Amino acid sequence: MGQAEWARDLARQLLEQPLPRRWAHTQGVAAQAESLAPILGEESDLLTASAWLHDIGYSPELVDTGFHPLDGARYLRDVHQADDKLCRLVAHHSCAIYEATERGLIDALNGEFDRERPELVEALTYCDMTTGPDGSPFDVADRLTEIHLRYGPDHLVSRSITNATPCITSSVRAVLAALSDVRAGGVV
Repeated sequence: MGQAEWARDLARQLLEQPLPRRWAHTQGVAAQAESLAPILGEESDLLTASAWLHDIGYSPELVDTGFHPLDGARYLRDVHQADDKLCRLVAHHSCAIYEATERGLIDALNGEFDRERPELVEALTYCDMTTGPDGSPFDVADRLTEIHLRYGPDHLVSRSITNATPCITSSVRAVLAALSDVRAGGVV
């Protein structure tokens, strides 16, 4: 069984029953990750695995700090002794440093999990931020709007997303450019 298949099974176990909407989103994020195989090559399995696992920290079984990237990454590291790259991607997905700062957890996040290669982090951010809550493809601007509407203007997630927007949109642009280069026959 490959890393992505293991990750899919674990995510299903943690999300499908208690959080069906989050599970639907996760399935869409993983489908987006699979679509990036042309630009990721050997690292496609790692990205797909991280896409399956990026939101497991929302599982009621795992909530500790209330910051899902950190809770999920700690679980992967401590319970499953998962690959370091995988843990780092989950910990830092979708410009998580901004929410970590809002929550007073930036030192814990950065102290426990180094950042992964920018291309992989951008790819996971692209997958997450171009997938809606029900798993359907979304434009990044619509996704950011949806997050703001879901949490409300004063919520720390909304504040974090506002601060992270340049990072998120830059990630999406970088992945779209890489995909365009591949489609045009260029070298990535």
